[in-house]
Amino acid sequence: MHLSVSPAFIAVNLITLVLSITVHEFGHAIVADRLGDRLPRTQGRVTLNPLAHADPIGTIAFPLVSMIFAGFIGFGWGRPVMVHPTAFTRRLRMRTAHLLVAAAGPTMNLLFAGFISLVLFILYRTGVVAETTVLYTAITNAIFLNLVLAFFNLIPTPPLDGGTVLAGLLPDRLMPAFERVQQYGMFILFAFLLIPQLSSIFLLPATFLYHGITNGIMGLPLPMVPLR
Repeated sequence: MHLSVSPAFIAVNLITLVLSITVHEFGHAIVADRLGDRLPRTQGRVTLNPLAHADPIGTIAFPLVSMIFAGFIGFGWGRPVMVHPTAFTRRLRMRTAHLLVAAAGPTMNLLFAGFISLVLFILYRTGVVAETTVLYTAITNAIFLNLVLAFFNLIPTPPLDGGTVLAGLLPDRLMPAFERVQQYGMFILFAFLLIPQLSSIFLLPATFLYHGITNGIMGLPLPMVPLR
């Protein structure tokens, strides 16, 4: 079989995806734990160990097949963090607490993107890496991937985190209508993935923030070597 991409491309992007999904799921787990729900801790999810969060199909197999046959990651997912909303602290409304848990995943991806950007800034300014190296390209890819994951997961439809965030923000009188829409969540999700005009809803802000952080704030040049 002839690969459309190199083994290095597959390895680097798969490692990046695993780490990005790990910090995402860890965000859900740690916030749920801090809000009083001990289920994620008893299930071993309050950790940055990738083995605790990786899903064999969603984190490994599906992205691997996408890269081999399509030349890009496509999308992936980790093992969902299970929570008991009734165990959340009574200092917050249950929907508000659940909102915070849901928002923690995308927030962790945003923070991770910022952290990687800072690391790249230090490596570039100290001359350790240059924009003409594969490592530089791999690190910038990791920044962009985390931004895409953050904005994708904030799409306000179930089963994405954005659906739970929206549910936490809606007034009670609108919840019955929202619950009726929930049954079509997967169809809405695939529409965002398959229709380019809808995909731009999460790709455009990710691209804008990527350039804003790397080029605008940190003054980093665009990578000059494609990772293929």
